[in-house]
Amino acid sequence: MPAERILVVEDNPLNLKLVRGVLRASGFDVIEASTGEDGVARALAEPPDLVLMDLQLPGIDGYEALRRLRDEGPPDLPVVALTAFAMGEDRAKALAAGFDGYLTKPIGVVELRRYVHDLLPKREPS
Repeated sequence: MPAERILVVEDNPLNLKLVRGVLRASGFDVIEASTGEDGVARALAEPPDLVLMDLQLPGIDGYEALRRLRDEGPPDLPVVALTAFAMGEDRAKALAAGFDGYLTKPIGVVELRRYVHDLLPKREPS
C-alpha cells in the first residue's frame, strides 16, 4: 500500500520544515505549497489524503482556500486548520467554516502525529 499523501500549506519555512520532518519520519508522502492558491492547485492536481492548512497565507487565506477545495475538490478530503490563533473563538470559527480539525502553533510532534493518524480516512487492506 502506498504511503498516504499529506499536503502541507504553510508559508513559514521553519514551521514547514518541522511539519515535513515529523510527517516524513512517520512514513507519509508530503507535498507542499506556500500560498493558498498553490495549495488548492496542488490538491486538485495531486489529490492528497489530508491537508494541513495555515490560516494566514499570502494571497488567499486558509478560509478561502478551504472554500475552493470544498467547491472543487473531493467532498470527503479532510482539511485541518494549522494556526497561531489559539483562542476558543478562533477554533470555533475554523470548525464552523468547515475545517475537520484545528491545530495550534507551536506544533507538538506527538499531537501532530496523533491528529494526522486520527483524521486520515481508514483504508481497506489491498
